[in-house]
Amino acid sequence: MVLEQRTIDHIRSLSLHSEHEGKLSSEALQCIMERGWFKVFVPKEFGGAMLSLPEALRLYQYASWVDGSFGWLTTIGAGGGYFAAFMQSETAEQVFASPEAVIAGSGAPTGTAVRTDGGYIVNGKWSFCSGADHATTFTANCIIDHGDNSEPATNPAIRAFAFFPHQVEIDRDWRAFGLKATGSHSIVVRNAFVPEARTFSFLEQLAYHDEALFNYPFLPFAQATFCAVAIGIASHLLDEARSLAERKQETWQASKAGRYEYVMRLIGQAEDRLNSETAAFYDTMERSWSDHVQGQPITDEELAEVGQCCKRTARAALACGEMLIPKMGIAAVMENEPLNQTWRDLQVACQHSVLVSFEEE
Repeated sequence: MVLEQRTIDHIRSLSLHSEHEGKLSSEALQCIMERGWFKVFVPKEFGGAMLSLPEALRLYQYASWVDGSFGWLTTIGAGGGYFAAFMQSETAEQVFASPEAVIAGSGAPTGTAVRTDGGYIVNGKWSFCSGADHATTFTANCIIDHGDNSEPATNPAIRAFAFFPHQVEIDRDWRAFGLKATGSHSIVVRNAFVPEARTFSFLEQLAYHDEALFNYPFLPFAQATFCAVAIGIASHLLDEARSLAERKQETWQASKAGRYEYVMRLIGQAEDRLNSETAAFYDTMERSWSDHVQGQPITDEELAEVGQCCKRTARAALACGEMLIPKMGIAAVMENEPLNQTWRDLQVACQHSVLVSFEEE
């Protein structure tokens, strides 16, 4: 799982250029594909690894420490493997068998599908489809339009649809100030025919019933994966803060004695908090996964515990930047400074709805 230092340095050296391009460099993308990181949750018959959830979380943390967009796209691309158990076997083979296979898409039901002979006619637009530029398959949820002019249902029927790239238009509207290289654009589908075999529902698991991952609830799965990304980016931010402080040590000492020591203490405090919350996070996830593998049903209380732990850990990750950036000087606000980039990436990653708490803290 560990990359050579020269590979890490190369990926980071291309990071700012990737930001300007709005997509991951071909070298970084190839690095992910060569190591099979997009296929960690893909069944082995299609060349996947079927890692346990805790193993995958550590991979996501590591990849995100290397570079924020690199880790985010590893996580998003790998997460698509979760769909294999819900697809018909022929469709799963079409989607996942290629060594370059990777999914981009959206879970928001912002499209409509009208039944026709052999399948559906689909129209819609879906936002935040990370990895749109390199996806080999796109998936998106649609509300089924029965076309009978009846009032919209309170709980409308929803199905997921798998599109070929030629059926999709990419609307390059990703304008976030962080994770700029993730290509998290909207996709548009117009009057596309999708055969029944390329549709699926998360309420209908069709295969791999013995694989623990496909039976693990999706919400804590998503919360844990994005939390691992936040941990990785925050760890990189601490490294960059320490590096900047060391480069500025002489200048700071000449202008204000004690500043360097003060900043280094803050870095240590932020690191201690992050390490403590990270240890608790992995303890929670290992326990949850172990119980799940042993066949114990996950209770509502356990689901809440996982969610709260992920949100608390993400807050600790975000706090690393909140504590340090105001103390790091003018360099910290310059976009070409690695510390600034990691801080922007971290804020965007922690903005994901599954990590945000709307309760009093």
